[in-house]
Amino acid sequence: MTVRNAMLGAVAAVTAVALAACGGSPASPTADGKIKVVASTNVWGSVVKAVGGDAVEVSAIINDPSGDPHSYNSKPSDVAAVKDAQLVIFNGGGYDDFFATLLTTDTEKAKKIETFPLSGKIDSHSHEEPPASEEPHDHEVNEHVWYDLDTVRKVADQAAADLSEIAPDKKAAFTDNAAEFGRKVEELHQKLDGVGKGKKVLQTEPVAHYLLEAAGVEDVTPETFSKAVEGETDIPAAALADVTRLVDEKQVAAVVDNVQTENTAVKQVVEKAGRAGVPVVAVTETLPEGVTGYLDWMTKQVDALAQALRG
Repeated sequence: MTVRNAMLGAVAAVTAVALAACGGSPASPTADGKIKVVASTNVWGSVVKAVGGDAVEVSAIINDPSGDPHSYNSKPSDVAAVKDAQLVIFNGGGYDDFFATLLTTDTEKAKKIETFPLSGKIDSHSHEEPPASEEPHDHEVNEHVWYDLDTVRKVADQAAADLSEIAPDKKAAFTDNAAEFGRKVEELHQKLDGVGKGKKVLQTEPVAHYLLEAAGVEDVTPETFSKAVEGETDIPAAALADVTRLVDEKQVAAVVDNVQTENTAVKQVVEKAGRAGVPVVAVTETLPEGVTGYLDWMTKQVDALAQALRG
């Protein structure tokens, strides 16, 4: 769910305070000598796994395809899981605030990767006002940065650097893994580059914002529709009517649906798109069952989106 610009500065400040105490040597490795990594969600955990390979043991607090980091409340077992981590990774930007509560003096020696600041989205967008003639969706800061492929590459590189400090003898492997991961991410970027130019889409929730941005597609979802879905409130009748009209008249090339959002009106829109012959592209916020990792998951979504936009 999109973080409003007014909140981003406060969130960043809170996170900065939480991480200010970081330093010192990392905690002890696992019994089999692997580097213990704890992630807020399995998405970011899978990126570290791709870089660390067999040298890391990665666990994710949210590993359930139906889990919602926005509303998750941490448990004592989560505190215990993070306590002995040598590296922790989380999204930040207001997405997985629960994770900040797990970072205490017990975890100050762990390496920490917060992905949202690495994206640079606050610096590049937070003080800009979109021109009146342009859609607000194109300029709005969005915290779902695992859909920003440039950010994902940066995270992989940072993971390689941090893991190399923890296990210097494996630096070459981590660096090579991150480079190979980055090449494959760049291939995904090339698949999308400009494929949606001149086309319009609807989103049931602005989760894949940065994928659409990379594709050059125009998101014409009414802002009131998006806000209602994000806020889990009733969608205004006028907004729902606008969305329905866009689908019925096939004015959009696709409907991008966050399948982890449960909403009766959204379900009706998706069903209507199916009847109208408008492609529905499913996206998720966490790794679904049946995928082997980030690249497998993202490749399937990128291919589905590119196919829909090509018509």
